This record gives sequence, C-alpha cells and structure tokens, in this order.
Amino acid sequence: MVQTEFAAALNQVAAERGIEPEAVLETVQAALVSAYRKDYGGDIEELRAEIDSETGEAKVFKNDEDVTPAGFGRIAAQTAKQVLLQRVRESEKKAVIEEYQKKIGEILSGHIFRLEKGLVIVDLGRTQGIMLPSEQVRREEYQMNQRLKVLVTDVREGPRGPEIIVSRARPEFVEKLFALEVPEIANGTVKVEVIAREPGERTKIAVSSSRENVDPVGSCVGQKGVRVQAVIAELGDEKIDIIHHSEDTEKFIANALSPAKVIEVKLNKKKKEAKVQVFEDQLSLAIGKGGQNVRLAAKLTGWKIDIKGGDEEKRDDEMKKLGLSTRTVNALAKARITEVEKLKEMSEEELGAIKGIGPKAVEEIMQAVK
Repeated sequence: MVQTEFAAALNQVAAERGIEPEAVLETVQAALVSAYRKDYGGDIEELRAEIDSETGEAKVFKNDEDVTPAGFGRIAAQTAKQVLLQRVRESEKKAVIEEYQKKIGEILSGHIFRLEKGLVIVDLGRTQGIMLPSEQVRREEYQMNQRLKVLVTDVREGPRGPEIIVSRARPEFVEKLFALEVPEIANGTVKVEVIAREPGERTKIAVSSSRENVDPVGSCVGQKGVRVQAVIAELGDEKIDIIHHSEDTEKFIANALSPAKVIEVKLNKKKKEAKVQVFEDQLSLAIGKGGQNVRLAAKLTGWKIDIKGGDEEKRDDEMKKLGLSTRTVNALAKARITEVEKLKEMSEEELGAIKGIGPKAVEEIMQAVK
C-alpha cells in the first residue's frame, strides 16, 4: 500500500517536534503491528512491519512472510495515528528532558504564563518552567505575562510530563547574572569565589582575578556602575556588595564586612571564630540592619564573627601616623573626617573649606597623604 501523503505528514511531524525521522518510522512500524494484531491476531515475536521512508509504502511480515491484507491501509493509518500521537508525546518528553538537562545552571528568559496555588509557571518557549515557593523571592510580585530571567536548577518527570524547575532565589542566580554582564567572568579572567545571599534584600559576592592588571571588583562594577546596576535592576533593587576575595583570612573577613572599615581582626582557629574591632561610628554599619551585614559576612567567609567598637584613640593614631599635628587631627575630627582613605580622596579646595584648616594645614595634609 502506498501512503505517500501519510509519509510526508510523518516527516512534517518529525520536523515540527524536533524528533529524529528514524524515531517516527519506528513508531509507525509499531503501529502497523498493533493494527494487524488487533484484527488478525498473531504473536508479537512473529510479526514485524517495514515502511519505505521514501514512498511511505508499508508491509507486515509474519515470520518473514508478507501477510499484508488487502484494504489494510485505512485501518493501519487510523491505528498508526493513535499510536503515533502517544509515541510522539513520549519522544517529545524525552527530547525536552535531554535538552533542558544540558541547561541546568543556565539562565533563561521567559514570561509568566500562569500563577497556580503558589506556583509561578514560566513559558520558556518549547516548554514551561515551574518556580516553587522556595525558589521565589518574597519581595517580588509576580504578574501574568511579566518577562523575567530564571535559573534552571532541575529537570524531573512529573505527573503531567517533564517539569523544569527554575529559581530566582538561589545565590547561583546572581553569579550567572554577573556572568551575562561581565565578559571577564565569562572568559574566566575574573572568578566568583563565593556568594552569600538573602534573596530580595542583600547579596555579598567575593571575586578574584587570574591577572594582576585586572581589577575583579572594578570589572564587576563596570564603568560608572553600569554592569552592577544591570544586575540590580534584574533583582529588583536588591543590594549588592562586591568585595575582593583573599586567601588571607583576616583580610577576607575585613573585606566581607564592607562597607564598614575594620581596625583589627583576631582569629581563634580552633573555634573558627573571629573577633573584629571597628571604630564606634562604624559599629552599626558593620553589624547592619537586623544584623544582616555581619550575618552575610559570616556566611561568605564561613567564620563566626563577633564585632566590637574601637576607641577614639586608635582612630586618632591612624591619622597621626601620617605625621599630622594634633591640632589638624582635631579639626578634621570635628568635620567627621576620621579615615585616611577619605582624606586621600579630598581636594585642596575641599580641605580649605573645613573650619580650622588653614593654608598651612592644607599643605601639611597634601604632603602627608602623598
């Protein structure tokens, strides 16, 4: 029997579904055997079917004997169609699972297709992703047709077919967003060493560089902050602290407490505890709102961190190490300029505008910071 139209239809199905033509042909052959057994009987071991991929001509053999009945084509076509749909769905599921298993750990773009009992169903194109409540950011409000990026975290077989589990809450989501914006991360020059995140609130990300002439923090921030701002915009204004990773634990802990300035870090390696001293006016900044800054720093470094405020004398000593006079140090302190780094950033005009800082003091400071 010649079924060239049917054969063309099968090829079309194969192309549309992204399935190999050989898999479709196997489906049709199985359908022909099924149709024959239904009407004429026979053992499955004795029967086989063949189909010409060029002409669509199909035959049934029993122990290598052609037993294709007259008028069998219409029955075979109907049965083949039913079995074909089932097999195509199975093949399609398998193809989807294989495709998205390769995408685990990648970021995909899509739009919200449905909101269902706490789940966010995201249309990813060929299939849909499921964002469980635990993978959602509590501060985010999800709406129908909203476009957003998601991280593929898992692929599993569900009651209604393949389930692509996606997330916006995991720390890896932030890492992959930076990889999209920062070429130095994508090419391996800059490496994200570790991330600590409280989704929707704040993230601390420690980065390093394999090349001395590449600043990892500057690369992530971008010119005028354009790169980090792109990530923040996708995260809904979640705060991001980008810090230098260091193999020196004391330095790394000090960096992790950014933007607070640290005076001293003392380690208890047996207990893996760090006692950190900061200036009094830096204490609340180091701890953060609700303890968030120190909590994330602890997650980032893996050390328990105990913070205490330092005394004013140590702060004054830091300024006096520059060789500044007590009078100049006091004048700067009244203007709340108590950190050497801040002093280095100031121009002569800005220094001259400070009460108690005259031309001689300005000259003294400029020479000291140089």
